[in-house]
Amino acid sequence: MQPLIAIKMQSNNTIQPVQKLVQYLRLIKSDAEVELMKTAAKVTSKAFISTMFSTKAPVDEAYLYAKFDFECRAHGADLLAYPPVVAGGNRSNTLHYVKNNQMVKDGEMVLLDGGCEYSGYVSDVTRVWPVSGRFTGPQAELYQTVLDVQKSCLSLCIPSISLENIYTFMLTTLGQKLKDIGILQKNSNQNDAYKAAVNYCPHHVGHYLGMDVHDTPGISRSIALQPGMVVTIEPGKKHLSNSKVEKLSPAHKVSD
Repeated sequence: MQPLIAIKMQSNNTIQPVQKLVQYLRLIKSDAEVELMKTAAKVTSKAFISTMFSTKAPVDEAYLYAKFDFECRAHGADLLAYPPVVAGGNRSNTLHYVKNNQMVKDGEMVLLDGGCEYSGYVSDVTRVWPVSGRFTGPQAELYQTVLDVQKSCLSLCIPSISLENIYTFMLTTLGQKLKDIGILQKNSNQNDAYKAAVNYCPHHVGHYLGMDVHDTPGISRSIALQPGMVVTIEPGKKHLSNSKVEKLSPAHKVSD
């Protein structure tokens, strides 16, 4: 067999890697693929609900990790999609915290970023809840703020809009919300509010989802969304003291 370089030198054809072509094929999901992803999402939802109901303060992050893992598998998952983040209190300020070995105290909130794999397709969900079972006033206000931003972003998951467009919108909206609830001064200009939003949400608004959690990484987030794509929408607020950290991330299928 001739080496590839020899074949290339003897031919006028251009040899190109197929990775990007394969990623474009994976980017648009068939109806069958979407059904598998819906099942993965439903399993994950059930696991989250069971984990939330089992939370009693004080609680070990390791217990919540184990509970979530068990519930995913008990409801049909093949395995977890990725090492989950189970971060109580201010540890949720740490991006991709995976030690998951500290106690979460009464009055604190816990962030769980987890998902499962079902028949080769994955889910990616983040939820935050108070381990005491009740939000404090400030916690509820912050939670509602992020939820409002998330809902606004979800409304933009339509053809012709890109994830990069949604990211810019998210930062602008979050900056205004930070002013509305008094974290930023009311007289902060739009540019300062935007910069503050970048600081409070130091990650992108979302990514493509499919057979991998960060699926098709070679595809730009600047391309227009198309029917059949599945993306995550995960605004958040971090770098706040007193356990006031919020992040929400559902998966969303782009429709016509």
